[in-house]
Amino acid sequence: MRIVIIGLILALFTACGSEKKSDEQAFLEGLDTTKIEGPSISEGVIGDILQRIPSPLEISVLLKESGKKYNSSYLNSPDNISKYNSNYKKALNLGVYGTDLGYTNIYEQNQDGVKYMSSIKTLADGLNIGQFFDIETIGRLATNSKNLDSLLLITTQNFNSINHYLQSQNRSNLSVLFLTGGWVEALNILCEVAAANPSNKELQETIGEQKIILENIMLLLSFYKDSDQNMASLLTDMEELKKLYDKVNITYTYSESTFEIVDGVMVIKDNSSSTIQITQEDIASIKALTSSIRNKIIS
Repeated sequence: MRIVIIGLILALFTACGSEKKSDEQAFLEGLDTTKIEGPSISEGVIGDILQRIPSPLEISVLLKESGKKYNSSYLNSPDNISKYNSNYKKALNLGVYGTDLGYTNIYEQNQDGVKYMSSIKTLADGLNIGQFFDIETIGRLATNSKNLDSLLLITTQNFNSINHYLQSQNRSNLSVLFLTGGWVEALNILCEVAAANPSNKELQETIGEQKIILENIMLLLSFYKDSDQNMASLLTDMEELKKLYDKVNITYTYSESTFEIVDGVMVIKDNSSSTIQITQEDIASIKALTSSIRNKIIS
């Protein structure tokens, strides 16, 4: 089971066939550092790394399947939106709120979901990417939370569209911040639930699996460490988290793939497996540091 990274926020944006020049100008004018160009990294390179980041929503599904009840105290209050004045904070918390919205959606907590939708819309407008925001899409997703396959497909397609747009504006750093904020929030929720369920091995293993995801997040952040002080600081936090994850061992066992017929369609089944060795002490340490990093993001 893979962890949610970008949450439902990425499903809240729809691709625009062509962008008006006024929208592009507004976007650029709203940036914190409009005169500083991003790193010279091809769209293909960043896109390839982004594709390694797992699909959204799965952590929320895992938590619900674990039998744990909905707990709004795990989430970042939508009322905190007034704290986020810089584009750095807005982008990070766009990801955070996206994860929170995904969590409320899976548990069908529509009242809370509406609050997060409003906060997300405000942040998107503040980043001058509100033109991608489609309230009708949100409504459809909110009433079809059980159709995860379609939801994951829509999410992936729309994130690719918004990421392409941001890269065309030399601002792919915002995409990275969306992902990082969403991932940290998801890991924080996961650690909270795992701490309350010390006998749940699946939750523990899912925490351990984040070692791989963390490495990809760090690689993305490293592209900006010399041009963005905020992202350099965030990378430093992730490096501290990696030190804790270095104690987690993941062993892979390869098995040849096989073909299966599913609903009349031939699919490839990956028979390889992995063994994750993580202790309660590891989880406690990861939980404490993740909470600290998350508090920096949402404060």
